[in-house]
Amino acid sequence: QGQLMESGGDSVQAGGSLRLSCAASAYTYRTNFLAWFRQAPGKEREGVAGIYFRTGSIFYADSVKDRFTIFQDNTKSTMYLQMNNLKPEDTAMYYCAADAPGDTWYDPGKYRTWGQGTHVTVSS
Repeated sequence: QGQLMESGGDSVQAGGSLRLSCAASAYTYRTNFLAWFRQAPGKEREGVAGIYFRTGSIFYADSVKDRFTIFQDNTKSTMYLQMNNLKPEDTAMYYCAADAPGDTWYDPGKYRTWGQGTHVTVSS
């Protein structure tokens, strides 16, 4: 399994935007399902969005649908999460993960490779 490295976390006001990046090794990028998770203090880690390089299949949590967009740059083996209209409840540590989760892409227990996380704070 390869390495994952997130970047792009910051502090923004509600309604603002951020773009997170997750750089992966070429092997990890091309052979795994990649996903974004987040974990707020005192809460469980939850799936935000996922994408599969080979098929282009994309999945979103209902809480972020229509506000967040997941996409890839195949030339850089990098996955992105464009986050618009951010809300205070989006405040969390955001992680990218890679594995073959099957039908339950949103289950953090299905992933063996994780990045170190990048923090997003949204103030009201």
